[in-house]
Amino acid sequence: MKERIAGHWRTFRWASWLGWQMEANWTNWYLFIIYSIAKPIAGTLIVVIMYLIVFGGVTGNPTFFSYMYLGNAFYIFIGQALFGTTWVIHEDREHYQTLKQIYMAPISLFVYLIGRAMAKIAVAGMAVIITLAFGMLALGLPLALLNIDWALLALAMLIGLLCMVSIGVALAGITFLTAKHGYGINEGVAGMFYLFCGAIFPLTVLPDWGQAVGRAIPITYWLEITRRAMLPNSGISSISGLGDYSNIQILSFLLLSAGIFLVLSIGIFKYADYLARKKGKLDMSTSY
Repeated sequence: MKERIAGHWRTFRWASWLGWQMEANWTNWYLFIIYSIAKPIAGTLIVVIMYLIVFGGVTGNPTFFSYMYLGNAFYIFIGQALFGTTWVIHEDREHYQTLKQIYMAPISLFVYLIGRAMAKIAVAGMAVIITLAFGMLALGLPLALLNIDWALLALAMLIGLLCMVSIGVALAGITFLTAKHGYGINEGVAGMFYLFCGAIFPLTVLPDWGQAVGRAIPITYWLEITRRAMLPNSGISSISGLGDYSNIQILSFLLLSAGIFLVLSIGIFKYADYLARKKGKLDMSTSY
């Protein structure tokens, strides 16, 4: 048992190192830092400008501005976690053509995928910190580090990131069976989460069926609890449509839905892996 755990840890550690090398070695370190700072700020400004057009200024509706800004900031994790996990299959199969060798190695492919995704999540973490700092320093985001519920935030991040990676693993399994459509699948699912999970728009603006979809996705509860942890006692939960639920209830919904998605993701990945091996698609390069 100890040897198995040690083997999984070794796979995770070296896969994370490999992912980071592939993520950060395309340019000089100072250009990478500039890019890492400029990209999240540029993306955030798009949403901020949309808000300014509607409300005429940050002070027009400060509570909604905090709701929107925090949702947009933490949504960075969602896109990067899904992309970081899904793209491993395409990259190793199509570009480097090493998927067959990795598959035959005495390691867990599941652990390898999670390790490779950690590089994207680490970059996403830096982007989120930069986005929040920009909001505090330049836009007056009412965020005080001493007021943050760090224990609640840490617990929410742990459950939420595990859930996002598990969804990414399911999409990675589907990528086994597709050509070069992994990017589109990832963007489509991330876009669905952006719309239905209250990243920018509260659930209350959606029709009843849209609200039902949003309440069935764990990302909805993750965004809600992270907002509450970042701005406790601010009334921000009154906007989301989930204000009637306590923090314990939101965490319970998050844990339950994340557990269901985890089981489904493992099942989808294993079934897709079985079909890929059966149909000979495991290492087949589509070449178009």
